[in-house]
Order: sequence, then structure tokens, then C-alpha cells
Amino acid sequence: MSPSHAVDLPEVLDEVRAACSRYERALVGNDVATLDELFWRDPRTLRYGTGENLYGHDEIAAFRAARSPSGLARSVRRCSLCSFGRDFAVCNIEFVRDGDPRIGRQSQTWVRFPHGWRVVAAHVSWMQP
Repeated sequence: MSPSHAVDLPEVLDEVRAACSRYERALVGNDVATLDELFWRDPRTLRYGTGENLYGHDEIAAFRAARSPSGLARSVRRCSLCSFGRDFAVCNIEFVRDGDPRIGRQSQTWVRFPHGWRVVAAHVSWMQP
């Protein structure tokens, strides 16, 4: 396998880990501008949420703008990160919220564009304990 197709290149993992951490801080802090920035601005971007299916950056941004900022705090229990080559990665986390016995699951597909790493697809769901 050539270096451009290598799995889990350390420098790529570091970049994506930083992007995922930036996303997590923006999410729990309800930093809508940063969340909007980190999603690919394209009608093909999608986000399947716990109660909504959002197609395209515009729908995702509208959802974020209308969502209540309360109850966003959470603790990440586990994070799985894998990169493929220099421009593609996936991040999956498990999270919990105080007082909620369920386990949250989040998956994100990240792609490197000339302007940086962006989420092109995301999914959030709940698993009963």
C-alpha cells in the first residue's frame, strides 16, 4: 500500500482528532458558527439525528440555529478514530448525559478539503442501557 493510501497515518490522525475535539467543544458549547463551519457546505451533506433526517448543509444549519442550547452537555466514554490515506477519516464515539441511562452514539465521516477537514455525513442515535 502506498503512503497516500496508508491507514492511520499518525499526522492525519492528529489532524482529525483536533477537528473532532473542536467539533465536540462547539457542540456542548452551542457554538453554532463553528458547527456550521465544520460541516461541508454542500447539498449532499447529511446528518441523521435522533429525531430528524437532515439533507444538505442548509437543513443542518437551520436545525442547529433553531435547537435549544440547553441539555447539550455530555461525556465521551469512548472514541474510535480511523483514517484512510491523507484525506478521509471516520470518527465514532459513545457518550452519556447526566441523568440519562441511555448510551449515545455518534458517527462522522470526515474529508479533507482545501479549506480543511469537514464532516460530510453524520449520524446520532441512542441505545437503551
